[in-house]
Amino acid sequence: MRKEYRTISEVVGPLMLVNRVEDVKYDELVEIEQADGSIRRGKVLEVSGDKAMVQLFEGAQGLKISECKARFLGRSIELDVAPDMLGRVFDGMGKPKDGGPALIAEKHLDINGTPMNPTSRDYPSEFIQTGISAIDGLNTLVRGQKLPVFSGSGLPHANLAAQIARQARVLGSDEKFAVVFAAVGITFEEADFFISDFRKTGAIERTVTFINLANDPAIERIATPRMAITAAEYLAYDLGMHVLVIITDITNYAEALREVSAARKEVPGRRGYPGYMYTDLASMYERAGRIKGNSGSITMIPILSMPEDDVTHPIPDLTGYITEGQIILSRELYRKGLTPPINVLPSLSRLKDKGIGKGKTREDHADTMNQLFSAYSRGKDAKELAVILGDAALSDVDKLYAQFSDAFEKEYVSQGYYTNRSIEETLELGWKLLGILPKSELKRIRDEYLEKYYKEA
Repeated sequence: MRKEYRTISEVVGPLMLVNRVEDVKYDELVEIEQADGSIRRGKVLEVSGDKAMVQLFEGAQGLKISECKARFLGRSIELDVAPDMLGRVFDGMGKPKDGGPALIAEKHLDINGTPMNPTSRDYPSEFIQTGISAIDGLNTLVRGQKLPVFSGSGLPHANLAAQIARQARVLGSDEKFAVVFAAVGITFEEADFFISDFRKTGAIERTVTFINLANDPAIERIATPRMAITAAEYLAYDLGMHVLVIITDITNYAEALREVSAARKEVPGRRGYPGYMYTDLASMYERAGRIKGNSGSITMIPILSMPEDDVTHPIPDLTGYITEGQIILSRELYRKGLTPPINVLPSLSRLKDKGIGKGKTREDHADTMNQLFSAYSRGKDAKELAVILGDAALSDVDKLYAQFSDAFEKEYVSQGYYTNRSIEETLELGWKLLGILPKSELKRIRDEYLEKYYKEA
């Protein structure tokens, strides 16, 4: 039986100080029982001598410390896991939220997990088809990769997240595929959108969903992504599944981290965020990947909205250092009515070369990808030149590039949120658009592929 303490000395915001404690550990769970028998929960943030600082999950409103007792449980926050998790919706602390029965747990896993040993990591190399041309064709997602989406306030990253969760699959594989979806600090309307979309399309059957709402305690936001990654680790490494983890919105998570840091009166780093934010984000992101000798894998797509569309803001900046690339949504393309508004030129998947080519997608994939990037970039330059000097300043070839740029945005990038293109359809569409340009301009594609696939428009 764990000891109970009636030595709570002060409460500041979500933090509580308990004196004269013994054998208390960092991250240990705490129950605070009030005089009426109601219980609030928290975790140990810091231990100094015989003092423990406790972070409350539900906040301290209405708490009478003179009548409370703190009970330390000797374990950290745990998630109950079982194969029946698939198809279920949980809150940010892992409790069922869908009105269904409580989960009969096969295991109780510590949500803080352990980082993957670098020597046991297997190299990501298998293509994951999202059905979205701008990702599959140009910034390919590879199994075991961490590929974040950088969005802006008001941009439709929720629709993109739902589309990827609905459509993603590993090609040519009989192995089971699951999605773990974590929504962090979102509104009730957004939560309703995700759940109803998954139910309507049947994607819920292979999805484990964690929902943390904006009016839930900020402290819960720090646990929600770790709940999702712990569920993914169980599905991947115990049940041998390919798991795609989508977390939206990492910015809300970082804001919660800053709020707790300010309450602890820590010295702030850039823009008021704690100096350890890089380490904290890495402790989550680095749990994705593949392990040698294990058929399961975790692929991660964290989604974050950049404050003021600033890619140098600490959250996207630090995320970019830890992950293998980024997909960037563009406000300019969104205003043009393109869906999804993915800006392919600054977007990058550092592992795309490992997941494409013969036997994975198609032999011509790498060449057409390079040619499409090059042609789109030159087409945008030609259009900018025409704005300054007029169409008369463009050569005939430049006019074709400008025409290609418009067609590329309308047909290739913009496909709506309910069009699921196979990689073959994406590659054929790329060749159709390259047909706008003369064959002599396609200098990045090998002659044998030009002979086989090129058709002049």
